[in-house]
Amino acid sequence: MALEISKVELHVKENNREHRTDDVTVKRLMVRRGQNFKITLKTNRQFQPDTDTLIFTAETGPKPSEEKGTRCVFGYPKLTGAKKAWTALVQESGRSSMTLAISSPADASVGSYNLYMREGSHATPQSITNMVLLFNPWCTEDWVHLPEEAERQEYVMAEEGIIYRGSADRIGPLAWNFGQFEEDMVDICMKLLDMNPKCLRDPAEDFSARCNPIYVGRVVSAMINANGDRGILAGRWQTPYSGGVAPTKWSSSVDILRRWYKSYYSPVKYGQCWVFAGVMCTVLRCLGIPCRVVSNFQSAHDTDKSLTIDEYYTDQGVRPKESHDSVWNFHVWVEGWMKRPDLSGDSTYDGWQVLDPTPQEQSSGVFCCGPCPVKAVLEGHTDLKYDIPFVFAEVNADQVIWMLMRDGSKHRLHTDSSQIGQKISTKAVGAYRREDITASYKYPEGSKKERLVFEEAVRRGNERKPCPELPLNPPALKLEITDEKESITGQDLELSLLLHSDHLRELSVQINAQAMRYTGVPDSLVYREEKDVLLQPKQDLKISIRIPFSLYGTKMLDNSSLKVSALVHDKQHPGDGYLAVKNIIPQEPTITIQAPSTCEQFTEMTAEVIFENPISSTVKNGILTLTGSGLLSHTVVARVPVLKADQRVRLQIPFTPYRAGSRKLMADFDCDTFRNMKGSCNVEVKPNLVVCPPCTTFNGFISGA
Repeated sequence: MALEISKVELHVKENNREHRTDDVTVKRLMVRRGQNFKITLKTNRQFQPDTDTLIFTAETGPKPSEEKGTRCVFGYPKLTGAKKAWTALVQESGRSSMTLAISSPADASVGSYNLYMREGSHATPQSITNMVLLFNPWCTEDWVHLPEEAERQEYVMAEEGIIYRGSADRIGPLAWNFGQFEEDMVDICMKLLDMNPKCLRDPAEDFSARCNPIYVGRVVSAMINANGDRGILAGRWQTPYSGGVAPTKWSSSVDILRRWYKSYYSPVKYGQCWVFAGVMCTVLRCLGIPCRVVSNFQSAHDTDKSLTIDEYYTDQGVRPKESHDSVWNFHVWVEGWMKRPDLSGDSTYDGWQVLDPTPQEQSSGVFCCGPCPVKAVLEGHTDLKYDIPFVFAEVNADQVIWMLMRDGSKHRLHTDSSQIGQKISTKAVGAYRREDITASYKYPEGSKKERLVFEEAVRRGNERKPCPELPLNPPALKLEITDEKESITGQDLELSLLLHSDHLRELSVQINAQAMRYTGVPDSLVYREEKDVLLQPKQDLKISIRIPFSLYGTKMLDNSSLKVSALVHDKQHPGDGYLAVKNIIPQEPTITIQAPSTCEQFTEMTAEVIFENPISSTVKNGILTLTGSGLLSHTVVARVPVLKADQRVRLQIPFTPYRAGSRKLMADFDCDTFRNMKGSCNVEVKPNLVVCPPCTTFNGFISGA
């Protein structure tokens, strides 16, 4: 009697749980490569391995090919000669059923697969399922294998995290919703791969190359930005943000990715570096590549690969707007974890790789960056793939400060080898705190090893040599700008300029404050003061600086910081200039968001958002935005009433958690006086077996209290 198969049971819920994808869906088979999943066949009799044969076919892409590894024919008993062989093994066999363990190879291409089965060599193949295959950090043979379970939980499974912004002396955490396990994220990420130019030119080759996380990481880096392709985000670094959303408004990748998908792949407006990085982290974690977001403070943008950053000031101490090189207050990229056998026969360059989706410079004609081995950056191995000179300069370039004279000449004030690349930061594993990873990128500043590595980077890079280290005498005048009190938005800024010299000096002092974008580009001059002072020998002189909120407040709506500079000239030696600079990021007012620390899945809860107007004028046009993966199925937007001085508002926001686990509710508040105010709270959602519809969004007006 011929073997007949009446039913195929895919065990989707159990398989997805074993493959750690049940948070995404229990409706569709979604598994990781190199790991078994089981299916059960209902049969009319017991399977006889001596006479019966089950033949499976797994295919991905528009033109599946055994030669390219996108098609595999395998079976039970095992077939010979299959390339990138999938396997099928019997787990249980009975009179009317048999359970098989099916596994893809650990280097199979990731993506959407059709799985077919037939009984015997002459039967017609029957479609079993359309399934998704992902990278597998739990599989030792997978190039993305990450050994520690705590790190896998953080860098693959965590749907919320922190992105660090601000400046080296005022680092601020931004809660970010990655949301990689929202059910539609997998389809969106697969469409992102399908829309990349390499796939559009040669889909067969592209689908074959998706076995390689190096290739996939580079493709994703290019597709997160919309420069030169149908990528996700359009970048913009200055107002106006008309026709889009200001970059500071975003706190979730999910909304961005959904907008791109629903608009038929039109760029979402607008992103800046932390937004690009947050979205890329979502995509890589969704695909199964371990990923973390990294922030570099005092980050250099070296346009000519000289490994030096030239920063210019006028002879009045003001930064001109045009400059080829720049130093960003901070820059954010991601690291992906993978092997790099293309660079070394051993594991020298395996591990964390820099991937930067922000469109800064082209790499092989494409706006992408990486994967760049962090170990290669540490050792100055700038001749390897990919984009190591650019990343090395971001964290370890030398900074040269010049004064532009009115006759067109320039005078070098000083060279600093320690300013670039400070407090490189990422979220700690399993905790909401900052981890400093600077030591993984460079040796201690001022050490002999750090200088040797710099010289090695220059030699290997074989590009322009850095500017020569012309000898400078120790400064005859010491000066420093310090805070007199904490800088808070809404209040006047109070600082001091401290001067000291061993000799009597008659000085001309020019103090300026410029609004700056976080990318190091100057905006408007908001404060200027000139005075002549007499500095007594071996005595400190303190000059008070007060910058009223009325002068800087509106300028900070569209800028990141104030650069306060003091240029001092000795009247007896007018050619000598001395410069002190301090970046000021006033502390924004805070918003408080409160919700029950624990709640039950599918049970409506209420969050309360509290904000108090800290300034003497009225705050208008307030907009509150809330997001939270597993808590809110869509972004919630609420209008906030006018707030007079010292008035407090309490907003009650209902929500219904729809996924269990540790969740984070995040709020953003904007108005005509403040922008980019953030708040968040953690919520532990206990599972509930009752099936309820997903929560709905709230859009409305809530009066203040």
